[in-house]
Order: sequence, then C-alpha cells, then structure tokens
Amino acid sequence: MIGGPIDGPESSGTATSVARLRVAGGRLSQLRGRLLAEPTGLVLLALVTGFGAGLGAIAFRWLIGEFTFLFTGQSDYGATDRFVHPALPGLGVWFIVGVPVVGGLLYGPLIERFAREARGHGVPEVMFAVAEQGGRIRPRVAIVKSLASAICLGSGGSVGREGPIVQIGSALGSAIGQALKVGEANLRLLVACGAAAGISATFNAPIAGVFFALELILRDFEVRSFGAVVLAAVTADVVSRAAFGASSFLPLPPFSIVSVWEYPLYVSLGLIAAFVGIAFIRTLYGMEDLLDRIWAPRPEWLRPVAGGLVLGLLLLALPQLYGVGYAPLEQAISGQLSIQLLLLLLVGKLVATSLTIGIGGSGGVFAPSLYIGGMLGTAFGVVANVVMPGSVAAPGAYGLVGMGAVFAAAAHAPITAVLILFELTGDYQIILPLMTAIAVSAGLSALLTSDTIYTLKLRRRGVDVLRGRAASLMSLLTVNDAMQPVPAPLRASAGLDEVVDRLVAEGVEALPVVDDAGAYAGIVTTDAAETSMRANVLDASAADLAQDVPPVGAGETLEQALERLLAHGSAGLPVLDDEDGRVIGWLTHRDLLRAYSSGEAGAGRGTAKGTPRRAVPTTSARASSWLRSFRVVDLEFTSPDPPVGARLAALSWPALALPISVRREGVSFAPTEHTILLEGDRVSVLVQADLADDLPDQLAAPATTADG
Repeated sequence: MIGGPIDGPESSGTATSVARLRVAGGRLSQLRGRLLAEPTGLVLLALVTGFGAGLGAIAFRWLIGEFTFLFTGQSDYGATDRFVHPALPGLGVWFIVGVPVVGGLLYGPLIERFAREARGHGVPEVMFAVAEQGGRIRPRVAIVKSLASAICLGSGGSVGREGPIVQIGSALGSAIGQALKVGEANLRLLVACGAAAGISATFNAPIAGVFFALELILRDFEVRSFGAVVLAAVTADVVSRAAFGASSFLPLPPFSIVSVWEYPLYVSLGLIAAFVGIAFIRTLYGMEDLLDRIWAPRPEWLRPVAGGLVLGLLLLALPQLYGVGYAPLEQAISGQLSIQLLLLLLVGKLVATSLTIGIGGSGGVFAPSLYIGGMLGTAFGVVANVVMPGSVAAPGAYGLVGMGAVFAAAAHAPITAVLILFELTGDYQIILPLMTAIAVSAGLSALLTSDTIYTLKLRRRGVDVLRGRAASLMSLLTVNDAMQPVPAPLRASAGLDEVVDRLVAEGVEALPVVDDAGAYAGIVTTDAAETSMRANVLDASAADLAQDVPPVGAGETLEQALERLLAHGSAGLPVLDDEDGRVIGWLTHRDLLRAYSSGEAGAGRGTAKGTPRRAVPTTSARASSWLRSFRVVDLEFTSPDPPVGARLAALSWPALALPISVRREGVSFAPTEHTILLEGDRVSVLVQADLADDLPDQLAAPATTADG
C-alpha cells in the first residue's frame, strides 16, 4: 500500500536512519541560522566569495590565454609585429579576418542557448540584479560568461576582461548566498563582494576593487558593507598574486610633475576627456541601435558571425585593436607610438569596442576606456611637449591621467578612477594632477549627461538604478493618464461672490481662471479668496485673485508634473492641451499617486482593446508587491518591418503584458484600440520580469495588420 506503514526489522533500521538524517539536517539548519545571524557568518561568506572569485579570475585569465593562442598561435596577439599565424603562414595576415567569425560561431549560440544576460559588458546586469532582483543571479551565468568572454577576447573581440570577471564574481557571490538562503540585504552585499573580488584579482588593485563595488554596484558606504567588501577584495588579491605575482597587470614607468604650470594643462585634458568619454557612450549605444536595425529580424545567435567579418577587416587594418590591448597601451605610455597612430588607435578602439558589443560580443568596457584615455592623454602630452619643450612632463604622464579621466567621464566613478590609476603606478607624485583631471572630467560629464556607460543600457530598458523603479515608471506615465476632469473654469470677470460660491459648492481648494477667449489665466485658491474677504476688498474679480501658477501639459511625464506640483501646486494644477493650450484637466498629488500605485494609467482608460490585462491591486502595499514582479520595457521600432503597420491590440503579446504608453515624434499618449504601430514609435510595456527579454522576439510573430 502506497504511503502505508513499514514493518519488520529492515524497515525499523530504515526508519532509524531516516530519523538520524532528520536530526542531522535539523542541526545543520540550526548551525546555518546561527552562523548567518552573527557578524562572523558574514565575514566567512565574504572570505569564501573572495577566494572563489580569485580562483575564477585565474581560470578566466587562463581561458583567455588559451583561446588567444588557439586562434592566433601567439599568447598576446597585437603585442608583436609578427601578425602571422605560425600554423597558417600562407595566409599571411589575412587569417585575422576569419578569426572573429569563427569565434562568433562559438559564443553566439552559447549565449543564446544558456544565458542571454552573458551578452554585453556585464556590469549593467550586475547593477540590475542588485537594484531590482534582490541580488539574485543565475549560477550558470558565471560559467557561460567565462567561456563566452574568453572566446570573444581570444578571437579578437576588442573589449576588456574586467566586466566579465565582475559578473563572474558577482554570480558566484549570489550563488553562495542563494544556496544558504540569506536575506536580500546580505545577498546584495555578497554580489558586491564578488564584484570587488573580481576587479581586485584582475588588476591586482584591491582598493580600486572595493570602491568599484561600493561606488558603482552597491552604492552604499556603510561600515558593515565596507568591511565585507574589503575582506573579499583582499582575499581575491592574495589568491591572484599567488598565481600571477605581485606585479601590476600593466607595467608603467614613473612620472612626476615638472612645473606647477602644468596644472592648467591637466584641467584642459580633463575637459577634452569628458567629451571623449561621452562620445564613447554615444558611439557604443548608437552602434548597437544601428546593428539592431540592420540585423532584425534575423536569428540573434548568427549576429556575431556576420558582425565578426566586419570586425576582422578592422583588425586587419589595425591589429593593435585585437583583444584587451594592454601591450599597445603600454607602448603608447612608454612613448613608442607616433601621434598619428595614437589618434588612429583612439578612434579605432572606440569603434572596435562598440562593434564588438553591438554584434553581441561578451566583454567589458572598463579596459577599452583606459585604452582610449591612454591614447588621448599621450597624444595630448606629445602636443604639450612640442609647444612647451622642457617645461612639461613626458607624454606618458598625460597618458596615465587620460586613462583615469576618460573612464571617470564614461562611468561617473571618479573615486574608482583615481584609485585604480594610483594602484597601477604606486607613485604619489601623479595623484594631484590625476585628481584634478578626473574631477574636471567627471564633473563636466555629469553636467552634460545623467547617463553613464553602465546605466544607459538599463535606462533604455526602462530601469533607472540611480533612482529606483518608482522613478522609472513615473518617467513613462503621462499627465494624461492621471488627470481628472477639469472643474468648470471661472471667467476672469467673475466677482468675489461668484468665486466664493463656486469654491464652496464644489468643495475644492482651487479653480482655474480663463479669459474671454478661453485661454488659461491662472488659478484662484480658497486662501486668496479668504484673504480678499478679510481685507474687505469685496470688488475683487477672479482676474485680480488669480495666481500665475505654471500649468502642466497633458503629454508631460508624471515625473515632470511632480516637480511642478511640489513647487507650485499644493492645491492642484490645471492641465493644458498640448496643441491649442485649452484647459482640459486638473491634476493633484492624489491623482498622481493614484495613477502610479493603482495602475490606473494602464488598466483604466486608454488601454488597447484585446490586450491582456491584470487586475491591479488598489492599496499601495499590494501595488508595490505587484510591481516588483514586473518590468517596464521600452521597445523602439526603427524599421518599417513587421510588426510596424499592425494594431497594438493585434500583436502577439505574452500573458499579462500591458502597453502603457506610446511615444511618437516627441509626444507621449496612451494606446487605444485604434492605435496603429508606426515606424519610429517607442512603446513602453509593463510585462512580467521573466518574460521581458523574450518580448521583442514574441512581437515579431505574425500579427493582424491594420487593415485586416
């Protein structure tokens, strides 16, 4: 009998064994609980994460070397003038054209089949996991990222190794935390420990690793976080030094300041580096958009193969762009390259890295930013030495400073930039000009753009890790989604008696005022009417009482409206039509919160007919819980290919997906049953988080056209 009692001597022994196992399991569970409840438990987990990440960095660097040798027959292709494969001498340098194609044929299907989050430069995915997923990263990511990035770098991908090792270390820390079922706060901290350990082991720079994790990943400088991250970084560095020695990954000569008059030059270099850093960001994502338009709707796993051919031709022209490129960077800093080649490699690296990431390659952007900055700074130093011979430092000193300045401009991470360059050189004399240029570069870059090379990737997916999910959603919903019907406006000529009667009868704190032509002329509040009555100014008209409060447009985002409400609209603000300026609605703080927390913007008016819907909780706590399992995804349709031309309601939406906004020619509006998708539209969709990555592919399925 299934599930019945077990009798006899043998069954008695089995029952005893099961009981013993249960007791042992209970004791282990108690031990785990006690361990995680004490500070020593977190210390132990940080040490284990650091040790594992150190071993992962060793394995990853070994894989890169092996694949580089497999593809080129050399341990560091691009560091020598012998650009010929020893096994294929008949092809000469032309073998390099096919190397990225073969590499793409290997890592493309690997990423597509096992872990799509392993595509790209890695750090944004870690930031997303910490900010939106409670630190949860799939364990398989560490393995897939290691193999895919090693193949990509070994076959010529012009990217860095720090992004992959950050993702590898973070995935390891997350896997340890998930296996032990630690809380979300500790899980995020273990992810940061893995990131710090990865940077530390890769660059032999434990201090920079710590601040990279705290400044970019965790965004937390509490003592508890700092201590755990330091332990992980130091442990990983010890493991790495045991394998590779204590020397820096990039041997650099010492430099010093020649004259105090050099500081204006470093300021100038910082200004230029800011623009170069921003250009790197724009080129990286511009290239990705361009290749998206060219390649869609072909299979993604073949994209690295086709793009690899273009990359191979670029490497044929400039072999110094192959792989990470530390050797050419060292040559540049040492003064072995001409200014023409320096500038050519600067532009070439910018394009090659963007191309590698754009075709679906796997690798980091930290090292390329150092490469670009090194070429920029050294070229700047060459010019400075020509203009002011004998009065300035060697060009390599400016190259070192340029490395940190461009990274700081691209990542908005000045602390990490200063520390990693200081650890590379170990020379305190360079620290003041380094800090000067980095402060100028990071400051100007932050003024010109709020996006970084890491956060822009997430913001394009509707995730703002700097401000959280609430700010992301508030920037996508519009005033039109939240506004209430406008109260009948007051005529400008209305007397005080009429104003008071209307305010009392309608039970509102303010009413809009319009002139004889119906144009908005301000608002009258109960406070203004009461003040006029107390002052015995009984002949005041609505025009006299009206306050010049700036209205909001129906197409503005809730984020923009909130700023206006906080500054001017304690009683509410009128909403004007974006085309003719008529008053068409009224917005209060309560309306704005209702639209966000209860899902009124998507589930109420303006929802595309036939689109799958979900009953949204009405209380803020339930709404918050509901939102955490969903993501807002931005879809941009940049070609005339399907599904362009179809009704939104007719597309193959996954279950519980909900279009909440369409942005067309700079104007946002809520979709209706008649909305037809046009080329250039940007559609924001609320979708279950686990279905978000597959959404573009699902929408490419056949749909009913607008005419059908």
